[in-house]
Formats: sequence, structure tokens, C-alpha cells
Amino acid sequence: MAAGSPQSGGTAGPSGPSTAASLWNPGSHAVAVWEWQDELGKWRPYSSKVSSYIEQCMQSYQQQKNTRAHGNSSSIALGQVDPKLAPYIIDIATLAQFRQDTGTMRYIRKSLYSLDSAPAKGICWEWMNDDGCWTAYETQICIFLEENFSKGKQFVDLGIFGLCYNIDFLLLVQTNQVSGFRRQIQRCIDTPYPLTTKVGPAHKASACACHQCLASGGAGPMPVRYRHSMINLSTSSNNPNTSRISNNSAGYLPYPKPTMTSAKSAPKLNSTWLPPPSSMQFPGPSSSANGIQFLGPPPSANGISIPSLPVQTPKSSSIKQAIAAGISSDPEQVVKKYMENLQKPPEEDCIICMETLTSASGYSESSECKKIKDSAVGKLKKCGHIFHQLCMLEMYNSGNKDGSLQCPACKTIYGEKTGTQPRGKMDIFLISQPLPGHQDCGTIHIVYTISPGIQGPEHPNPGKQYTARGFPRHCYLPDNPKGRLVLELLKLAWARRLIFTIGVSSTTGESDTVVWNEIHHKTEMNSNISGHGYPDPNYLDNVMAELAAQGVTEDCLNM
Repeated sequence: MAAGSPQSGGTAGPSGPSTAASLWNPGSHAVAVWEWQDELGKWRPYSSKVSSYIEQCMQSYQQQKNTRAHGNSSSIALGQVDPKLAPYIIDIATLAQFRQDTGTMRYIRKSLYSLDSAPAKGICWEWMNDDGCWTAYETQICIFLEENFSKGKQFVDLGIFGLCYNIDFLLLVQTNQVSGFRRQIQRCIDTPYPLTTKVGPAHKASACACHQCLASGGAGPMPVRYRHSMINLSTSSNNPNTSRISNNSAGYLPYPKPTMTSAKSAPKLNSTWLPPPSSMQFPGPSSSANGIQFLGPPPSANGISIPSLPVQTPKSSSIKQAIAAGISSDPEQVVKKYMENLQKPPEEDCIICMETLTSASGYSESSECKKIKDSAVGKLKKCGHIFHQLCMLEMYNSGNKDGSLQCPACKTIYGEKTGTQPRGKMDIFLISQPLPGHQDCGTIHIVYTISPGIQGPEHPNPGKQYTARGFPRHCYLPDNPKGRLVLELLKLAWARRLIFTIGVSSTTGESDTVVWNEIHHKTEMNSNISGHGYPDPNYLDNVMAELAAQGVTEDCLNM
């Protein structure tokens, strides 16, 4: 967030000028600060640790690209360096950050600063937001504050950055000149930002950092998306209506805000694997079945020791049945298998065609079926709900015709439901680091990988290409008895092609793309900023209920 964004009565403005000490001289060494663009068009720095990792991956990618090495990957999983950033993946080709649980996309860029600047010394200035969390100032403001602090000044005015704040270095407070509202600030010393000699896709700190001068240093305002319900409108820091915005309780964490933006300007992302350095490569699979790979643990990171633990596979009969369920059956026989003929239907409407059950089905004229009469009525054998048999036939034909029926009234499933999930890979890791709320056990780490492809006959637009945004997607479960049970159910749901589907994204409006299919996953490991993380004491029960609604229950594992 901008220094002025959440302060009471503050007015957001363009970034101010950089000082002479921060200028980068082309051809000389510099430090790289990787930044992401927020909903106001302002550039927020990643931490020095995250910036170092991004820079390392970018250089590795460029080297592989120059040598045309096989297996070159064009995405970076930020959770590999900071678990709090597990939902975020950077697409190198478009310089965009993708949040896999909400689909939020933001531009990123690299800014270069001189070796005597604050980032080169690992110095960062932060202000405390309304939630009591420390948030970094923009890099240019950090440099300005550090230079004045080093000169022994007690007061500085941030007016040159378009902000109405005074800084008191002695009291370590920021004061809003209009409202008098005060906030704490602090000076932090961390590891220095990474040294670089390559320009790459960088923005050079210039004598003027106004929006016009920054235009050549990075892409324009980036659309954002909030959870599963908001379509957003791109804004800039010059927008007069953005003087106060909601707070970011996670410091520099780039998570989405509920702002309206246009989805048409969203960048196109590649769905590729992450390019970690060789020291962070995952080991190869020990076994594989139906796109499910059971891998050894990833190497230790951040001082965490990760032991090797066993992972059980679903019984082979369950897998075979899941595959066999995809074989199409005669539609009329499927309807007759699960419905009993009803000679005297009640005087009520069929909820499928909305015609009375005592009259002909609303699909009588459009149906080509000759074996089921227009007026035939049936009762589903388990739940007892009543419909026109022809209506049930049309409903079955509109699906993927996998030999199963689902009651439109109560959602009871007859047979074994399968989905239309495209081909992909489900990797499973076990790590020792616990999840919040589950401190007594390790963590199950699931990685789903799906690539773009061509739609099959079971998809909305056969023969047309589909996209796969934000893959691989990383998800987490506690490694306790109930978490392991959920894992087994998810493995079966994957085999039945139920976890993803191809459709229209509810957040961007993009059609013909891979989307989640009503089985919620936790994509944050050490936080719950968006509701897709931990702690969440009800999650395992909730996801088991969602799996049961798809016909995946504990009984299925014993078949």
C-alpha cells in the first residue's frame, strides 16, 4: 500500500522524484528491487528475500532461453521462498503475477538502484496500518526517508511525492497535515537487495517518477479480482476518488482488493511449471497412476527439515471404476435404470420443464427419443423425486453422459458421477512444517498441473482451444487422519475428473478456460487472508461435504 493510502484523510498521488543518490547509471552495477503494481497503479516492493529469488529465477530462465535448454519453464512460484506467498505465481513472459485461488493478476517490474541507496543497504522504512501490521513505503519514499534520516534531519515533508504527510524521525511518527492523524513508523534493516549487472525487463530509477515518465518502465494499470464475485475496473494513483482504501494487513503481501476493473485488459498467462534453481528441484516421482504422482518430500528450505513419509494410493478397483465410468451408456437405458414408472402422477409441476406432470413433457417437440413416451413420468428410486422421464433424458444428454444421473431437486447421485476435467497431473508432497491450527502434525502439499489444450467432445466447445491460467496450483492439507482421508477422496475425485472443469471464469468472464469445480481447496499455507488458508477449523468437514455432493464418499474408497 502507498504511504498515503490507508491514512485518515490522506490523498493518494503519483510517486515523487527520486534523489540523486538513487539514480542508476547505465553500464554500472546496481541492485534489483522487484515490485508489484497495486490497484492504484502504485509499485510496491517485494521483500529483499523475495526479490533475490525472483532475480535468480529470471536469470536462470534467461540463461536457459539463450542456450535453448529443454524443460525451460516460464513461471515462478513465490511460495518456494516465502510460504505466506504460496498462492502467487509469476508468469515471466508477461511479467504478471497470478493469484491461483482468486485469479487476481497484477503487473510486476524490476527497478534498478545505485549501490549507495537504501535498498542496497537492506534498509526499509515502514508505517503501521489500521490492523497494527507494518507496511513498507514505496521504494522511492524509502530512499528519500533514509537520506534525510542519515543527514540528521528531524522532520521531512512528503509533499514532493504528492502526499500530505510530515515525518518526525525523533518520535518515529507520520502526521497527516489535514486531519492530524498520526501513525507509527519504523526503520528496518534486512538483507540487501540483489546485485545485478543485467538490465533485463527493468525500470531505471529516473529523475522524475511521475506516471508519464514511468510509462516506459512498466506496463499500465493492472486489473484486479477479489475472491469469486468481483469484476474490477483499473485505476491509477491520479484517481481523485482513491484517497482512502481498505487496509493490507499482510504488509507487502500483494493480495486483491474489492475494486471494479475491466477484465478485457487482463494479460494472457502461460500455464507452466516453476523454474527454481537446481538446489530447489523436486525429486522425480516414485509411482504414477492416472495423472497422480506420489513424490518424495521436497528438499528442506528456510531451515525446515522435511522427513520422507508414505503416501497411500486409492484402491486400484476404485481407479478402474472411475475410468470405466467415463464410457458412455445408452441414455434411455440410464434413465430407465434409475427411475420407476409412475402410472398416476401427482398434480404438480415437473421442475425441469415446468409443465404439469399430468401433461406431456415440455421437451416433447424437440426430443428425438422414440422409446420414452412424451407423457411418461418416473420416480427416482432412492430419493423419490418425480419428473417427466423425457425431461430426465434431456438433462442427461446435456451433460457428459457418463452413465450417472443426479436429481435436480436434492442432488442425490445415481451411479458414479464423472466430470470433464482436462488431462493433467496431481503431485503430492509431505513436509514437516505445520499449518496454522494444526500444530501437532505436518502438511500435505498437493500440486495440480494442467496445460492448455484442445477441448474434447465432452467439453463446451469441442475442437476449440482452452486456456489454463495460474497452473501449477498449490494446495495444502494437514497431515492428520482426517487430512489423509480428504487426500484419498481428492485423489479419487481427480481420477473421476471432478476437481476442475472447462467453462467461464466467474471472476474475469473468460470463456473456454480451466476453472475450479465446486470442491474448495486451501491455497494459502501460513495465512488466511482471502479465506483460502488456515486456520479454518471447519474446512475438512466442509470439503468432505462438497466431495460427497459430487458422489465421492468414504464408502467409495472401500469398493
